[in-house]
Amino acid sequence: MATGYYENASRPNLVFETAAEHISENVPRAAPEDRASAVIQALQGRSFDCATGVAICKDGRLAGLLSIERLLAAHGDELVSALMDSDPPVVAPGLDQELAAWKAVRQGESSLAVVDEDGQFLGLIPPHRLLSVLLWEHEEDLARLGGFLQDAATARTSSQETVLRRWWHRLPWLLLGLAGAILAADVLEAFEDQLQATVALAFFIPGVVYLADAVGTQTETLVVRGLSVGVSIGQVLWRELLTGLLVGISLSAAFLPLGIWWWHDHRLAITVSLSLLAACSTATLVAMALPWLFHRLGRDPAFASGPLATVIQDLLSLIIYLAIARVLVV
Repeated sequence: MATGYYENASRPNLVFETAAEHISENVPRAAPEDRASAVIQALQGRSFDCATGVAICKDGRLAGLLSIERLLAAHGDELVSALMDSDPPVVAPGLDQELAAWKAVRQGESSLAVVDEDGQFLGLIPPHRLLSVLLWEHEEDLARLGGFLQDAATARTSSQETVLRRWWHRLPWLLLGLAGAILAADVLEAFEDQLQATVALAFFIPGVVYLADAVGTQTETLVVRGLSVGVSIGQVLWRELLTGLLVGISLSAAFLPLGIWWWHDHRLAITVSLSLLAACSTATLVAMALPWLFHRLGRDPAFASGPLATVIQDLLSLIIYLAIARVLVV
């Protein structure tokens, strides 16, 4: 049986993707009519791949799971059918490994039962493998959100890459950022008259762009993680949009009195405040739209969302800020 990435570091090309790859078949089993004392006696002197719980089976079908802790605390003559969890979380062997691991976490289980479509018990996914999956997927998401790796196997060995491969994986997204910087320069040139008339406008460009990026990054992380564990965009859409709006309102309200007091310019302070409100709200929308689009196209939403969203949001924030400044300041 497979043992998970962190136990097979010498085999970096080995890729596990489904629950079936992590099953341990050699686990304690008992029948519903067995008594606790008999089950404990049957476990003594035997070695198991996973002994966090006892699979209670009837005719090969899973009837329930009994934790070792509850078994050891039970009276010897108690039936395991009265002690077991008769409705434990189960997964199909073909379920994505990350969805399986998160299901165990949400249910508070130390191991996870795998059954086929007929309800036949196939084995347990032990806790160390569940942890391996979560660590593996977390590392992969971070690598792809960073925009320098796409495939899972390469993402997991990125820290051991040669200098040339590191350069090759990162360069495309940096070139995209360079293109964005050139477009941003064109945007600034289009608003050159406003910037010359009110030089103080330039002081706030980095702050508006940074805060919008920060809001977008928070939303991207939430959305991509949600998509990876089966949470659809529709389930977070309105809450996240409202959150982005509230964040924008909060930042705008916090800056307005400070800007008026510090720079003694009401129009400048209002411009920056409105820009923060609009840019942060837009950042939330962009950060949800791109992962959703890539997900609908069958592409990994983590792969392109981060770098691409950064370029788009920077340009939008800049345009929003300077457009508002044209109306209110100049």
